[in-house]
Amino acid sequence: MLMLKKMNVVWLKLTGSSSDFPLESRIFHSISAGLIVLAAFYVPYNFFAGLYVASFSSLLFSLFFGYEYYNSRFNNKQHNSILFGVTGLIIFSVNYFANSGINGSTDIIWPAYLLLVFAISPYRQHLAWLMVYILCFLALHLVAYYNPVLVKHPFTAGKGELIDRITAFPLPVIAIYIVIKYIRKSYDKERVATEEKAIAIEAQNRHILLQKEQLEKSDAEKNKLMSIISHDMRTPLINIQSYLQLLNENELDSPMRAVIEQELLAATNSTMDMLTNLLQWSKSQMEGPAVHLIRANLLDVIKNTLDMGKRQADKKDIALNYNINPVLAVIADGNMLQLVLRNLISNAIKFTPNGGIINIDAQLVQQECLITVSDNGKGIERHKQDKIFSINTEPAFGTNNEKGVGLGLPLCKEFIERQGGKIGFESAPGQGSRFFVFIPTGASLD
Repeated sequence: MLMLKKMNVVWLKLTGSSSDFPLESRIFHSISAGLIVLAAFYVPYNFFAGLYVASFSSLLFSLFFGYEYYNSRFNNKQHNSILFGVTGLIIFSVNYFANSGINGSTDIIWPAYLLLVFAISPYRQHLAWLMVYILCFLALHLVAYYNPVLVKHPFTAGKGELIDRITAFPLPVIAIYIVIKYIRKSYDKERVATEEKAIAIEAQNRHILLQKEQLEKSDAEKNKLMSIISHDMRTPLINIQSYLQLLNENELDSPMRAVIEQELLAATNSTMDMLTNLLQWSKSQMEGPAVHLIRANLLDVIKNTLDMGKRQADKKDIALNYNINPVLAVIADGNMLQLVLRNLISNAIKFTPNGGIINIDAQLVQQECLITVSDNGKGIERHKQDKIFSINTEPAFGTNNEKGVGLGLPLCKEFIERQGGKIGFESAPGQGSRFFVFIPTGASLD
């Protein structure tokens, strides 16, 4: 394993890195290094075997490749692919006639050399080289066929031919191996790069889509805010102004005055609820998730909210009942939890008719505290249920024509989830609603 790593390091130094050389140059370096090594064997072997032309051809090849390799690898000069191709044609043509022609080994090396020419030359030259090599190949064979005296036979049939073929075979095989290896490695590298690029583009598209959704949400929230400021907040304030102006300009008898004051109080309370939710929502959007979780007694945290809800329910003759274990503890942000319960109770009162019933319960469910606010009011229309926690939900009118701004439930969902809890509901039109909140529990306080 260590030897293989060392060989890879040496080979990388001989061929050059992909950051310094293009694929064609690295293939050329590899072929050159391989041919120089083979020449060290073929030159003396062919010489002592009596194949002087083949020996001289091998020497020319090694010198040519050595010179071109040195200039390309160390002098950073582009190798000459045309000279490479022409040199091969000349040497193989001479070697063909000097080495038994069609019975020799030249035809074995010829296609492999053309493959090398393709590998190290520009694409625009490939068709030209293909035509030149085919024409030269045909010309050589035709000349040798009609002039057999031009062909020399330096070795005997049988054993000599066997040795010639066996010794010639490694050259094209090694050349093909190197070319295919580099092409495959280059393809695999480009494929991986393409896949990584596709993954990066997909992630970027998801990020852009997320930003688009956030922008659309922000735009919807801005429009909602402007609607609240321009209409939903302005209308009740105008009503209050009108009531005050009427009281100031006219002497009203006690029954009429009591009715107007009651309507004035209702409008004021509704406006305060709107303003409270609006301010809390705006604060949450600007300040982000500032949550202060503590372990506290649930009843102590929400007692004031329950008492305020009870007084509000009494005005509509609604029975508001709560059943909460006085030792039940939760881990929550007290202010956020109060706002959530205040909104849920206020909504229950708003959509429950006079004489209705609202029940508030809290119990342990595994490791969470389940708080439920249920009523027997008008319920939620089915086509509105999917958007009930969305800021884009349409505000509905209560049983006494009370109108909200649609911020309460989205605010409840946001505040509960920030505390590590969850919120949901069950509702049937005409049969009431049941909202439930799960909040982390601190078990019971002794």
